[in-house]
Amino acid sequence: MTWNSYHTRGEILSTVIKTADQRQDGRLPMDVEGVTAKFDDEFDLLTTLQLKWHTRLAGNLERQLSEQPMDLRAAAIAAWHATAAEMPGVRIILDRYLEHPLDARMATAMRKSTAKEHLLLAVMAGMGSYADELAIPAGRRIAEEARASYVPAPVVLERPTLLSRLRSALAA
Repeated sequence: MTWNSYHTRGEILSTVIKTADQRQDGRLPMDVEGVTAKFDDEFDLLTTLQLKWHTRLAGNLERQLSEQPMDLRAAAIAAWHATAAEMPGVRIILDRYLEHPLDARMATAMRKSTAKEHLLLAVMAGMGSYADELAIPAGRRIAEEARASYVPAPVVLERPTLLSRLRSALAA
């Protein structure tokens, strides 16, 4: 992949994430311009969104642990909350396709990535190590607690400004 291809794919992914956050309907936004040119299929886009979620969660975990290193479990929950607030549409998509994958390959990928997320939460909360498969259920409990205590921000629809309406009128 060339730098231009990578950069363009990144821009399209940013648009996909913004679209998902605006719609919050749990559907992969395959209708975003450029998606079908830069992503092979729904599986490619979904796994890329999963990686983006995981990366953001890991960063938020690091940040929370540096700010409040005494209560590791609370820091892990706060990091999950922060990530869900930053990427609400992506979280909804991941949940939907975990529950209703399009095929066996997607089901396997979603199960594996969810297990890795749970492992990350458990390890960062001090409840196991990466080599410990028993940490996965502990991480699942942290994720469930985070999900149960999460209060999503209300969806705010952007209202067109006077300037944007004038621009639209002039363009027409």
